[in-house]
Amino acid sequence: MKKYLYGLLIFLLCNTGIAQTGTAGTDNKIILGTIDNIDSKILKEKRQVWVYVPNSEQGGRVTAPAKYPVVYLLDGDGHFYSVVGMIQQLSSVNGNTICPEMIVVGITNTDRTRDLTPTAVAAGPYMDSNFVRTSGGGEQFTRFMKEELMPFIDSTYPTLPYKVMIGHSLGGLAVINTLLKHKDLFNAYVAIDPSMWWDNQKLNKSAGTILSQKDYKGKSLFLGIANTMNAGMDTGKVKLDTTMDSEHIRSIFALNNIFQQSKSNGLAYSYKYYDDETHGSVPLISTYDALKHIFKFYDLRLTMEDNMNFSQNTITKVENHYKEVSKHFGFNYPVPELMINQMGYMAMGSQKMEEAEYLFKMNIKNYPTSLNVYDSMGDFYAAKGEKDKAIENYKKALAIREYPVTRTKLDALMKQGTAK
Repeated sequence: MKKYLYGLLIFLLCNTGIAQTGTAGTDNKIILGTIDNIDSKILKEKRQVWVYVPNSEQGGRVTAPAKYPVVYLLDGDGHFYSVVGMIQQLSSVNGNTICPEMIVVGITNTDRTRDLTPTAVAAGPYMDSNFVRTSGGGEQFTRFMKEELMPFIDSTYPTLPYKVMIGHSLGGLAVINTLLKHKDLFNAYVAIDPSMWWDNQKLNKSAGTILSQKDYKGKSLFLGIANTMNAGMDTGKVKLDTTMDSEHIRSIFALNNIFQQSKSNGLAYSYKYYDDETHGSVPLISTYDALKHIFKFYDLRLTMEDNMNFSQNTITKVENHYKEVSKHFGFNYPVPELMINQMGYMAMGSQKMEEAEYLFKMNIKNYPTSLNVYDSMGDFYAAKGEKDKAIENYKKALAIREYPVTRTKLDALMKQGTAK
């Protein structure tokens, strides 16, 4: 059974031939995503996931159906809205290309301690028997993700084979465990203030050996560290401390040292210590920095010269950039349709018709099932006064789907009696 999940949706408004609309819901609501339920045989329970898909107005879309990388987010019910909003903002074609548009899968909890801990531990200081009694189910949870959740997401939603795992606290511990023991399950990993103190830092004790024995080329990790020290402590003093009060941050610093000493395995590693952030406040800013680290190959920076003196050189720069993006992803990733569409109209507005034609034809080649690309091509020919070609392209657009804006433009040209 699928329910609607409502929330705030940030709209992308571009100067394109056909306006992109948001996803309209019932009762004048704006739909952010859906809630799916999975009957897990591995975990022997029903699991709920919250799923956001960009441009998910499938019945009313005017662009080509797209596919997206996927973010798997632990503690999904706690971080879903902030991560979705951040990715929407950072992937906006209208000014931001920090990261690509992505599907976000928020995995909600049933037994958090069981699923996010790699080993079972006994009760002790700071951990009562209720907290740890089901601990150590991390490997079963990983099996659930690999054998049940991911196949379901891939068969239900328009995914690309690039996956990111994000986890905070015990979720961060699960991220590190997955990176070390199941490195090929994801392409990129984000561990935010992870609970590396778990089981007397057992994972830390094996990390160095694992990292030295495996090839992590093509994988990336961002580690965020919050300031959880008591008053009077600093990053120098805390490393010499032996009390349980500082074990959390000391264990993360120890993990950072292990990664710093394991640079020959190909892992693209980065970390940041946030002196002004607590364990609870660090996820938002850390996720932002993590996305910038993971997708540093994706960010397209055009200069003022590129925009002010728009030419074929600018177009070539964009095309070459996305060729490099494709190399990093490991599959073909063409220039986004809306980006090319926007550039095409910008070229038309500057009377650079040769460049505009090149761009609109590029979009047709890359996205032949899009209503929008033929409508834009029709606008191009209409602007040149080539009415028969404009009519031809408007008809191609309407053959894909009836759309009032395109129909109005076609009817206006047809009334002029120029069609044969």
